[in-house]
Parts: sequence; C-alpha cells; structure tokens
Amino acid sequence: MTTIRKGEIVEIAIENMAYGGRGIGRLDGLVVFVRGGVPGDRIKAKIYKKKKDYAEAGLIEILSPSPDREEAPCPYFGYCGGCQWQNVAYEKQLEFKRAHVREPVERIGGIKDITIHPIIPSVKRFAYRNKMEFSFSDRRWHLPDELDRRKDEGEFALGLHVPGTYHKVIDVEACLLQQETGNQILNMVRDYVKDSGIPVYGLKSHQGFWRFLMIRYSVAFDEWMVNLITSEERRDVVQPLADMLVHRLTRIKTVVNNINSRRASIAVGESEAILYGEGYIRDRIGAFTFQISANSFFQTNSRAAEQLYQSMATYGEIGSSETVLDLYSGTGTIPIFLANRVQAVTGIEISRSATSDAVRNAEENGLENCRFICGDIREKLADITFRPDLLIIDPPRAGMHKDVLAQAMALSPEKIVYISCNPATLARDLSEMTKEYELLEIQPVDMFPHTYHIEAVAKLALRV
Repeated sequence: MTTIRKGEIVEIAIENMAYGGRGIGRLDGLVVFVRGGVPGDRIKAKIYKKKKDYAEAGLIEILSPSPDREEAPCPYFGYCGGCQWQNVAYEKQLEFKRAHVREPVERIGGIKDITIHPIIPSVKRFAYRNKMEFSFSDRRWHLPDELDRRKDEGEFALGLHVPGTYHKVIDVEACLLQQETGNQILNMVRDYVKDSGIPVYGLKSHQGFWRFLMIRYSVAFDEWMVNLITSEERRDVVQPLADMLVHRLTRIKTVVNNINSRRASIAVGESEAILYGEGYIRDRIGAFTFQISANSFFQTNSRAAEQLYQSMATYGEIGSSETVLDLYSGTGTIPIFLANRVQAVTGIEISRSATSDAVRNAEENGLENCRFICGDIREKLADITFRPDLLIIDPPRAGMHKDVLAQAMALSPEKIVYISCNPATLARDLSEMTKEYELLEIQPVDMFPHTYHIEAVAKLALRV
C-alpha cells in the first residue's frame, strides 16, 4: 500500500457516495473521503486527515467532471453545512439515497433481497423548507471573495454554520431552501440588528443579546412566523423590530420572542413573549390542520410529509374496526392523519408540550377517537392493556431503546410500520424485529433534496 501523508496532494477517481454526503475514492486500497466529490469525477485533493483504514481530503481541482455533476446555484455551497449535494443531478441524488437505505439493511441488518422501492421524490427541489434557523455571531467566517472586504464589513454575521464548527457563522443573504419571503425577513432582521447598536451573542464569550432568528412558514395558508431568540427580555428592543416586520410583510401572522439565558446554543427559550398575533401559525398535512408554535415539532417539508404519511397508511392496510398504537407521537400528526380510517388510535410521547399540542390538534380537527399518553415510552408501554392491530414506530435518529423494542415486540401486533430518518439505526432495529416479523418492503421518501438525509418507511408482518 502506498504511504499517504497528511498535507499530500493526490489524484483520485471518485467511485461512490458515502452516507453523509462525501465522495469515496481509493488509493491503492485505502479509502479516501472527499467532501464535494461526485462519483465519476477525477480530481486533485489534499489529504487533511490520515488514519490507519481511511483518509479524508479536500477537493482542490476537478481534472475531469462527472457526467452527474451540476453547477450549484447557491454562492455559499461548499462552505455552508446546509446542503451537500447541490452539485449533483437530482435524479442521481435519489439513486444514492436509495443505496444508502439498502446498504445498512443488508450489512447491519443482515437482511438480503428485500424490496426497496425507488424513492418518492420531493414535489419541490428548492424552497421546500417550512422552518429555517439562523445564528447570530460576532465571529463571522468570510468566504474567499469576501476577504478584501473584511475590514469594512466587520465580524457581524447572521446566517448558517460552517460544517463541524459551533462558532464559525457565514453571513447569509439568502437560502435557496426557503421561500423568498423568508429571505426578505432574514435581511430585514439583519439590517435592524446591525443598526440597533446592541451586540450579538458571542458563542465563545457568552455575552451579547441577539442569539438566533427562526422563521416558520405555512405552505397551506401562506402564513409566516418570526421567532427572535435573545439572551434576555427587552421588549423595548424587540417590539419595534416586530412592528416593522409586520408592517412591511403582511403575510407575517405572528412574531414571538424566546428568551434563552443559558449557555447551551439552542434556539429554544426558557420563556416566550408574543410580540404580535396569536403565537402560532397553521399548516396542513392531507386534510388535517395543525397549529404550530415556535417550539413545536412539525415535518420540515410539508408536501413531502403528506407523501410520507400516505406511504405509512398504505403499508398499514388499516380497516375501520382496527386499533393503532403510535410510539413517539409528537404533536399528533400521525394519529390524526390515521384517525378517520380506524376505530381508535393511541399515541405515546415524552414531551408534555408536544402532547398538549396533540390533544389540541385532535380537538380542532373534530376527532374523538385519538388518545394521547404523556410519559417515558419505557414506562407507559407497560400500561398498554390492548393488543394493537397496527403499531407505528417513528423514533428519533438514535432509533429505539432496546427495552422499548422488547416491550413493543411483546405486544405482538399483526402489523408494524417503522418510519426512520436514519438508515443505520433502522437496520439495527430491523435486525432484532425480523426474529419475529417478516420485513416485506421499504419505501424511501425524499424530504430533503440536496442533502444526504432520507426518510424510509418499512412494512413488517408478524410471522405465522
């Protein structure tokens, strides 16, 4: 094997795409991961990390481009961590994502020859996100073409993080993943904050006022929410900004101020003040309407969420006399989506605020057959006294805790539908579940174009 050293510049052919978005090449058997590499490229790359079994490299020059390579329309692509694949033809992105579901199911799950359908593509490839979160920083990361303006423009930033860093923020004027009105809001807030003379929060110093800007959008009702996250409550500072935004953009239905005085870099406040409107907006999935508050979980791509849930309902093969149990039920979107098709549906969710949202959403949609239980699933599953006809599992990225999985299997439902946002933990959990259940098929759904993220819906049936 050729000795490769850190700092060395190498020529390499990109052969495959890794989960995580990096291109994969090989040098005399050593795997090299290259950020920005597209399978089919031949490139020059600089090795910046060398381990025993692999190396990581940065793209320096494209010697011959892949036929699947496209010009990324975003000027921040390659620096911002939001998108990994704007430089890849969309149809090819879908192929990579399908492979990223299949590979761990076979390798980690040990399940061969399973039907994994072609991915259902996103209706929109850009401007599909209904929620964006931007960070304020006093340590701006300047793009190469901005370096000569560094002295004039200073260190202020409102934008998105450089991958792998918590304090490097790119000052972003527009993100192509949100609607244009969202970009107008972004720039109005930037101008106001820069003119306010009140310092932004330092991610290292932990001093300053302005912390985050969160923007939410309702596709169904064309409504906007602006959430200003600050380190303390100063109504005299934030109220004029809220008034200006509402005056200029009539589709803004509510403005809120979350106050987070903790060091943790999260856009969730210990308290919230409503500056305008009712503190929430509404959106739809299918025929159902949901209230979305600043800190509610709601699927980020509204139109793709309906496709995801329709796949779930189809796999569930539900009837009007059946009962459904939904684990990790959140704000009730899945139980509510299924309620009109079944006799009764029960959701379990650990978050009290999410459970309250779920109850309210069921009431507002006129549904009386939804029941929501708040608490730790490991504790609450033990209290379930009925055998559900269908079990829905939609866990966080970490998948299911082994105790929860064992308790779920002990219920012995005839059918299980498992929705996953992480192919590795999906494969791990399926490996255990297929001891008692047959994995029939998997339907991937693309909710996040130009990123490596993928949702997958798995259909399982109790073995007889």
